[in-house]
Amino acid sequence: MLGGLFNTFLKLTNPTPRFTSERCLLTRYAVGGCSKCQDVCPHNAIDLSGNTVTISEVNCTGCGLCTQVCPSGALEFDIESTMHAIHKQQGREATLACSQLSTPHPTLKCLARVTPASLVAAGAWDKEVTLLHGDCASCPVGGPDVLRHLMDVVDMADQYREATGRPLKLTLQQGQNTSKENKGAIVSRRGIMGSLMGTAKQVVADLIPEQPLPFIDWSDPKERIPSDWIWRKKAMKPSPAPETEVFWVTPAVNDECNFCPVCMNVCPTEAIKREITPEGDFRIMLDVSSCTGCGACIPSCPQEAMFEQTHRPFHTLSEIVVLKEQARGPNWFEEPLEEEGTSTGQEDL
Repeated sequence: MLGGLFNTFLKLTNPTPRFTSERCLLTRYAVGGCSKCQDVCPHNAIDLSGNTVTISEVNCTGCGLCTQVCPSGALEFDIESTMHAIHKQQGREATLACSQLSTPHPTLKCLARVTPASLVAAGAWDKEVTLLHGDCASCPVGGPDVLRHLMDVVDMADQYREATGRPLKLTLQQGQNTSKENKGAIVSRRGIMGSLMGTAKQVVADLIPEQPLPFIDWSDPKERIPSDWIWRKKAMKPSPAPETEVFWVTPAVNDECNFCPVCMNVCPTEAIKREITPEGDFRIMLDVSSCTGCGACIPSCPQEAMFEQTHRPFHTLSEIVVLKEQARGPNWFEEPLEEEGTSTGQEDL
């Protein structure tokens, strides 16, 4: 029995998020890099040496703070289980609770696991969401920064929902913590044996079950898009009118662009493409739904030609748009090296 409980516990509480290196700004060598995940981690579980992300399974508590701040979706937990936990609650109200609380409500290991997509979806279902948190200042799972970052997520979800005419309805309140003896029972694998002898059985019963995330098939363009961004778009219901300006952060390009490939190379979802037609015309294209708004292209642009655009027409979320184009003409590759009328010295040969 203990062995079965141990295996179930490990399966449900495997703490580390999935890391997709192709989406990481550090791995993409974006100018300025990125260390947000390491900076926010309360347990020093993230190592960025070698231009990649390595997560310690020993130190990671699975709080989710790193996934909240990752600008490109390189770090992810399963979000559909959380969305299902909101949707299946009867009536107009839905509650999610922190795992450190004594509550009958569906429980997340930490409220830092709440993402914009889950709240945008709650608004689409017209749910009034209550998020119950514990004493974050002394919490061994997430720590004191959880509420600040959670409010950033709430503010972002509010912006996504604004154009739908159905605003997010959310209450954030503190619940009753578990006893000191039980507190931290699901923190990490460091204390797993002690947890199993104590309250782990109840923890396993109360936690929202997570689906293991499969490996990304990078050859499939659809899989390059992080699931949270996929659901942010899907959950923008009721659908705004096509020309309505909606919150969706993307880059824009000014006249300084010289069509170099840097923005394309650093884009973590390969949403930016450069096209050169047989006629010599240049275009910078953006697959809007694939863009996470991470901003890696902006500081990386050597011409400083890119800038952030926070809103765009709703219909463009399903389109590939032209950021910049320039017609060079059919003879662009055959232009003479010397200006017209200038001697090349060939006349004397």
